[in-house]
Amino acid sequence: MRKIHLRDQMTGLPDLNFAAFHAMTTNLRAGGHTVTNPAELNPGGGTWNDCMRRDIAALMDCDTVATLPGWEHSKGARLEVLIAERLGMTVVSAHDLVTREAV
Repeated sequence: MRKIHLRDQMTGLPDLNFAAFHAMTTNLRAGGHTVTNPAELNPGGGTWNDCMRRDIAALMDCDTVATLPGWEHSKGARLEVLIAERLGMTVVSAHDLVTREAV
């Protein structure tokens, strides 16, 4: 089991891409993982700075960052992945993680 921080692009996408975050969170939790989902941390949105402060604080309690396709187009996701890498955390594709566990 991992404590996972889920990352993808939110800004500029319909409904802040919440549907993709919620769907993957369901899959990861079904695999027994604890998941920090930025869509749950910031349900009402807010300023980018406010959301990133909450997200980065939550990231510090995790050991893994799981990314969704397109995360690299998000300045927030890129920042969080950089922080995770610099701190020696594991960074994986969320889809690869779910697929490996289903086998």
